Amino acid sequence: MHIFLTGATGYIGSAIARELIDAGHRVVGLARSDEAARKLIEHHVHPYRGDLMDRSSILAAARPADAAIHAGSPGEEDNRQADEIMITAILDVFRETGKCFLYTSGMWVMGETGPVPMDEDAPLNPLEMVAWRAGVERRVLHFEEHGMRTVVIRPGIVYGHGKGIPAMMRPRADGAVPCVGDGSNHWPVVDVDDLARLYRLVVENATASGVFLAVSENVLVRDVAEAMCEGQRARCIETIPLDRAQERLGFLADGLVLDQLATSERAMRVLGWVPHAPSLLDDLRCGSYIR
Repeated sequence: MHIFLTGATGYIGSAIARELIDAGHRVVGLARSDEAARKLIEHHVHPYRGDLMDRSSILAAARPADAAIHAGSPGEEDNRQADEIMITAILDVFRETGKCFLYTSGMWVMGETGPVPMDEDAPLNPLEMVAWRAGVERRVLHFEEHGMRTVVIRPGIVYGHGKGIPAMMRPRADGAVPCVGDGSNHWPVVDVDDLARLYRLVVENATASGVFLAVSENVLVRDVAEAMCEGQRARCIETIPLDRAQERLGFLADGLVLDQLATSERAMRVLGWVPHAPSLLDDLRCGSYIR
């Protein structure tokens, strides 16, 4: 298949590109500069000069594609506008074609969950920082009525290759592992390569549509901090009150203290998706986060 992928040089997007290319698909990604184009070529992604904020380049890059995956992010301030540009352009070129469009959302659009793991049918209660995504999700799913196959993927907190939000907990210069809040909340997490495989399975399954949660396990944040401390031989864990964390991290701090439990039973049942990567705690103790 010919697949148009935004964010192909990013953390999640580059993993999706690798997975698709290894499966024999042709991947085209936007490149804002010669340097970005060279980086895409090095990873066997075909560059198309353009920008997420430029509707004309999205139209041109998407038109010949069999499917489009939106995993790009120009920056927090522009994310909402970029999503609006992307989805309206895709509607224009994919309308009545039966082609597939995958939109990347996130678990924070679901808010606090309580003690029972949530699934795709749980009501949304988004954090303020991502509240606009609920409306974008609804619009994307509504595209089914315009002759498209549409999918929303909500990844948990993504880890792997020593990157993602867990990397923010690496010890500071004083040897302390920072933990926002007291660590009594849970994170639904997913390895970046397992997540990429889910995207491929969705693209290749001609009947897959709707919302899929991407979660391999639910972990207690205190355990995450302890695993980081053990793997890095850190001096101690420092719990940071939310108000102090907000001064430095803004709304991101609110996401880090969310207590969420989730299940990806639908992805496993419909797509046969089974996570294979080491657990987050093992990866922190003796895997890609060791340095």
